[in-house]
Amino acid sequence: MPKPLTITTAIAYPNGRPHIGHAYEAIATDVFARAARMMGRDVFFQTGTDEHGLKVAQTARGLGITPREFVDEMASYFKEMDDLLGISYDRFIRTSEPVHHAASQAIWEAMAANGDLYLDRYEGWYSVRDEAYYDESELVEGTDGAKLSPQGTPVEWTVEESWFFRLSNYQDKLLALYAEQPDFIQPESRRNEILRFVEGGLRDLSVSRTSFDWGVKVPGSPDHVMYVWVDALTNYLTGCGYPDDTERMARYWGPESDIVHIIGKDIVRFHTVYWPAFLMSANLPLPGKIFGHGFLLNRGEKMSKSLGNVADPKELAEAFGVDALRYFLLAEVGFGNDGSYSAEAIVHRTNTELGNAFGNLAQRTLSFIAKNLEGRLPEPAATADDEALLAAVREAVTDMPRAFEKLAPHEAIQSWLRACYACNAYIDAQAPWALRKTDPARMEAVLATLYVAIAELAVAISPVIPTSATALLDHMGVPADARGYGESVDWYESLRAGGFVLAAPKPLFPRLELPAEAE
Repeated sequence: MPKPLTITTAIAYPNGRPHIGHAYEAIATDVFARAARMMGRDVFFQTGTDEHGLKVAQTARGLGITPREFVDEMASYFKEMDDLLGISYDRFIRTSEPVHHAASQAIWEAMAANGDLYLDRYEGWYSVRDEAYYDESELVEGTDGAKLSPQGTPVEWTVEESWFFRLSNYQDKLLALYAEQPDFIQPESRRNEILRFVEGGLRDLSVSRTSFDWGVKVPGSPDHVMYVWVDALTNYLTGCGYPDDTERMARYWGPESDIVHIIGKDIVRFHTVYWPAFLMSANLPLPGKIFGHGFLLNRGEKMSKSLGNVADPKELAEAFGVDALRYFLLAEVGFGNDGSYSAEAIVHRTNTELGNAFGNLAQRTLSFIAKNLEGRLPEPAATADDEALLAAVREAVTDMPRAFEKLAPHEAIQSWLRACYACNAYIDAQAPWALRKTDPARMEAVLATLYVAIAELAVAISPVIPTSATALLDHMGVPADARGYGESVDWYESLRAGGFVLAAPKPLFPRLELPAEAE
């Protein structure tokens, strides 16, 4: 039996509405979760919102509402986005939930029991926007001479009493972890960045604040709330039942669990330095893999509110279709790299790949069967050409789950496309429309081969375009037990024997046109 898989997105900081970067991460993680389920794995997929911290408190104050009122509204937008995009999460977690406060306090007490927390005075540079502390050596100078974080955000000198975590005690342990598990941080470029950072020396980390109270209270220190990253990172444990549900923890966060975090490259340090150190301190198992994906750029420019180029995923999904957007985001960019998107690029890729290479293949094959055989499924009589096509399709179908497992959706889609092109070359070469008059039996064999190939391609791509693939498979009568990755099921002959009649199909991917404002 394969190990249970726990896979998570980073939890989104709901200081504003969701943008396309949030959608990108959620879609990619959803594809990996769906593919794993199709491989027969027990999957727990968690996403959600990170709702505490000074930034939220300040924004709510500026709006004249409580932090709770603010995050209730903002979290609803993120959940709405996930539901619209077909994100098959098992748990949408909110860090303001009482059960999460209990989990955060439990890991705090475990770290304290290990001797890794002490009270002292904090003086240093803090970025409210990043919710992060920075060493003087990390700061850069802005155009106006002001000090900025490495992310270009303003920092302010902060002085207050704080609890500290003995991060300096974990430098050698972290370096040993990276050496023993080379795949712990991916891709390689992120691993190299973190190695250099940790090798440069680790200082103890301030892990509480007294200047605001919107957060998880520190056990035994009611004037302190936890530094947002202790609280935020613990969300992964909360969903797995920590601390009280030991059976669930053993299943989804135990030594035999496969734990994967999918996050943006800007928060790799928190997940690959602070998080494993906290877990080591609390004597808890570590994740197996942390993947820092790249950013999406709007026509090559980083998105920002000041530039007015922040894309609303809801608007994009409504303009182009949910499955078209899902497909484009994973087909366009090698996962891990930065990528660019535009309306023109979405329209072009959707029309040429989903529309022409696959949708049109299915449409003309199924329409031909519905019209010329009155929906009766054609009788197979395989030749070497037919077997060669099905072998090519099955090779792609076999390659795809492997690519999804190694978090390479771009590679999976490329395999799928090659098989789609092979099917198009086959139908053009075999010309069933010509065989209809000259060799009806051969025509049926060609159509039977295409029917099976189209169904197998629909199954294979269903993690990426679940709604369209499911609609097609339903229309074709493909049974549920033939919709996974694994042993092939002889469903076609069963359908034929049962007298299944294929109705005339509707186009899967109607041709997209550019929105007027993008032309």
